[in-house]
Amino acid sequence: MEDVSVFEQVSDMGHEQVVFCHDKASGLKAIIAVHNTVLGPALGGTRMWMYENEQQALNDALRLSRGMTFKNSIAGLNLGGGKAVIIGDARKHKTEALLRAYGKFVRNLNGKYITAEDVGMNSSDMEHIAAETKHVSGMPESRGGLGDPSPFTAYTTYMGMKAAAKKAYGSDSLAGKRISLQGAGHVGEFLIQHLVKEGCEIFVSDYYEDRVKEVVSQYGVKGVGLDEIYDLDVDIYSPAALGATVNNETLSRLKCDIIAGCANNQLADEKLHGDLCTEKGIIYAPDFLINSGGVINVYAEVIGAGTDWTKYKCEQVYDQTLRVFNQAEETGKNTQEVAIDIAKERIDSVAGIKATF
Repeated sequence: MEDVSVFEQVSDMGHEQVVFCHDKASGLKAIIAVHNTVLGPALGGTRMWMYENEQQALNDALRLSRGMTFKNSIAGLNLGGGKAVIIGDARKHKTEALLRAYGKFVRNLNGKYITAEDVGMNSSDMEHIAAETKHVSGMPESRGGLGDPSPFTAYTTYMGMKAAAKKAYGSDSLAGKRISLQGAGHVGEFLIQHLVKEGCEIFVSDYYEDRVKEVVSQYGVKGVGLDEIYDLDVDIYSPAALGATVNNETLSRLKCDIIAGCANNQLADEKLHGDLCTEKGIIYAPDFLINSGGVINVYAEVIGAGTDWTKYKCEQVYDQTLRVFNQAEETGKNTQEVAIDIAKERIDSVAGIKATF
């Protein structure tokens, strides 16, 4: 396959700016992708992951930042979309020096990009980054921030899951529903808490076996293998880790009525696999809509609002998700397309009256 240049990728996905960050002393290798700043400064978390190669890291940064544009727009936030990835194993390579070096690169963008936590990062890490830049959110409560946004990401995912159940079954009760959760990370664990309270039967897999053992022990869920998760006969499949787990191979195996999870970029191809979900009779809850709780909480910190405002905004995701389902049914488009259309409509309407950030 012919190689695609970086500039072709950036142009095709509509990005404004991509920054490659390197600090030899700390070992930092990071990519900051700013997708769109029509609605405001680009806000999106920093992910630390041991990518197989640098191209994979770039692809992740580009896709995630684009998703943040739509997420922030459809959530009604005055923010553009951006995202960053740090190449490395968060359990082995993360140091104060590396995080502070990264913070300097964020500072050099002069507020065009505001960072927060994502996979492999936590609120304590934000403190180290904040030592070098003020353009960081998701700070610990001890530092005047609103703390870990993960509970709110899980909460909107839960709201979206209930809306999907309402569409599929006529009731938003999840009691007795069989749910397979692909990922038992921080957000996944908070989601498990909601589902356990509703009396769901939960199956969990994760890249880290120790995480599976922990949630099995604590919540009484059932642990399964990484690949086995796609073959279970369940009501809801919930991707809760990395993206693209809804693809040609898995869609031929999944036996569920609903796909609703907190992972980003769940569809390997938005058009192809969104349409395939519709053809198979699977209700797909758009990822960037139902996992928006975290960024809503981070934005609340930026504007000085409290958790009551955050919860109010998070609860609106339920009705917005039902709106997407109904509009998809009316137009014949898949649900991901409809959600993107709604997000783009807001950006386009503002673009006519306001220059980029």
